Amino acid sequence: MKHYTYKPQGTCSTQIEFDLDGHTLHNVHFTNGCPGNLLAISKLLEGADAQKTVDILKGNTCGMKNTSCADQLAKGIAAALQSE
Repeated sequence: MKHYTYKPQGTCSTQIEFDLDGHTLHNVHFTNGCPGNLLAISKLLEGADAQKTVDILKGNTCGMKNTSCADQLAKGIAAALQSE
């Protein structure tokens, strides 16, 4: 299992951490942001397929922003998958 840290841009969350075991997502953790929503996202994604997660979450926005914590997570996972 490999650990990744991603610095999101344009969100209230200041850091996103997750582990990949092959293409399986584990231990998603957001620093700052909306605690209830981000904790729920983390729980829902435990054991999820990484590429499917990217496909579902990419492009999601938050209010008037052109991104969101979920979109930034998708970008972080995509970068991790590309580096493998």
